[in-house]
Amino acid sequence: MTAHLTRVKTRLSIHAHRKVRGLLHGEYAAIQVGRGIDFNDLREYVRGDDVKDIDWKASARTRTLLIRRYVAERKHTIVLAVSTGRSMAAMNDAQVSKRELAVFVSGVMGWLAVRHGDLVALVYGDARRQHARPPDSGEVYLERLLGLVHDAITPDGPASDLTAVLDYVARAIRRRTILVVVSDETHVSDELAESLRRLTAQHEVLFLTIGDLDPTLAAGASTNGHGAAPPAAGRRRRRHRGPRLAARRHPAAAGVRRPRGR
Repeated sequence: MTAHLTRVKTRLSIHAHRKVRGLLHGEYAAIQVGRGIDFNDLREYVRGDDVKDIDWKASARTRTLLIRRYVAERKHTIVLAVSTGRSMAAMNDAQVSKRELAVFVSGVMGWLAVRHGDLVALVYGDARRQHARPPDSGEVYLERLLGLVHDAITPDGPASDLTAVLDYVARAIRRRTILVVVSDETHVSDELAESLRRLTAQHEVLFLTIGDLDPTLAAGASTNGHGAAPPAAGRRRRRHRGPRLAARRHPAAAGVRRPRGR
């Protein structure tokens, strides 16, 4: 694996939680007959078939009107929507930065898609500007997307604006997708809730929140080597639970779901 994918776990899977209005591409194991690029077989033409599928050479040889059938492609499109404002350059805990965790979480979701042959797209940005990369597949492409997220998060960058990123998604992404939102937003404003409502009408949305550094934990030399401050005399020791990452559902954003453990 390449640099940003070395810590990504592979024994996971992504499931759609609800039915969609139309056909959502993404049947991993099934190979069905339909529109695609891989030839399957020939069959006799019947009324209603697309005339573009007629194989005229085979029809001339057999003196029967035949059409070509193809193996249909069934693929999910996973869109990673990552907030890359300067707040994401802060620490998640005493040893892990929010930028590092954002890259890791995006890599996990992207790798799950890649290992099933699905497509991964990226939308990222801050209050000043937003960017999009089209859907594609493969580890090399996913590594490039993770590198863009990593490099876009800097301490001196513009402020974070998740609503602006999601509004850009609504304008730039037209087809139905599984939308994975990665940010450090802990408060859902009315504007953000409205953006989420609009997106859940078209996409299945996973909202992942990366927490901030616990202010009760001392940093640097005051830690005991495990990312937690030594307990004060007469106080019960606080247990350190590692990087803080939450997948949550806001009541105002119906349809925003958390991943289910397996």
